Amino acid sequence: GCSAGIIALDLANDMLQAHGRSYAVVVSTESMTMSWYMGNKRSMLSPNCLFRLGASALLLSNKRSDRRRAKYKLSHIVRTHKGADDKSYRSIYQEEDEDKNKGVSLSPDLIELAGDAIKTNITTMGPLVLPLSEQILFLAALFCKNVLNIEGMKPYIPDFKLAFEHFCIYAGSKQALDEMEKNLGLCGKHMEASRMTLHRWGNTSSSSIWYELAYLEAKERVKRGDRVWQVAFGSGFKCNSVVWKALRNVKKPKLNPWLDRLDSYPIDISENQSF
Repeated sequence: GCSAGIIALDLANDMLQAHGRSYAVVVSTESMTMSWYMGNKRSMLSPNCLFRLGASALLLSNKRSDRRRAKYKLSHIVRTHKGADDKSYRSIYQEEDEDKNKGVSLSPDLIELAGDAIKTNITTMGPLVLPLSEQILFLAALFCKNVLNIEGMKPYIPDFKLAFEHFCIYAGSKQALDEMEKNLGLCGKHMEASRMTLHRWGNTSSSSIWYELAYLEAKERVKRGDRVWQVAFGSGFKCNSVVWKALRNVKKPKLNPWLDRLDSYPIDISENQSF
């Protein structure tokens, strides 16, 4: 699914912890051939419009001697899977229509189910990265709502801008990015990498968050000590996230998918524009 890149990263991380002085390569890709739908059922036609081809590769090392060459250190991985719930399991589901055409069906409840998975993932990630002051406020709000049963009290959303300098949120759709920006209290600058990736490359599934990181690197925005939060979600329903810490100032790479049009971005995307 669209968050498979982080699952593969977690597996590679486990393998590197078990084997000394090793390398691991994680390849994330989107190939539409397997899921292209040839029928006429509307709920199964959407993936044909959403997804685009894309691929990326990530080299990991546990060798101490590679630290001086490495750009990032892996800090945290948090994986959330809601597959035990039938509605979540079937929210993005491959099946056949009445004419035996195979395709992927998207549930009308997808946004709601995605929000629940993202909320669980963020709740798990919070204590690992947030400053103590934000954790206290979050726990206090949770106590008032669940123990004191204070009605009408809105849940406290921690300020993740205090924990991260850069955000790479899976570019699934404009609606999904709008909801994430609103719910996390982010601004246009925090969403720029995700929105520009969606504009230029479309939804490239599990490789999307790496196109976003490549955008930040091409713009030379990642500085030593910066923390990068990548969040991806997809079928299952799953929400997975990973945190990186920059070990040095990341200079503009010689090979990068954005270099040929870097000066054209960011572009102005007005609210009445769809992409």
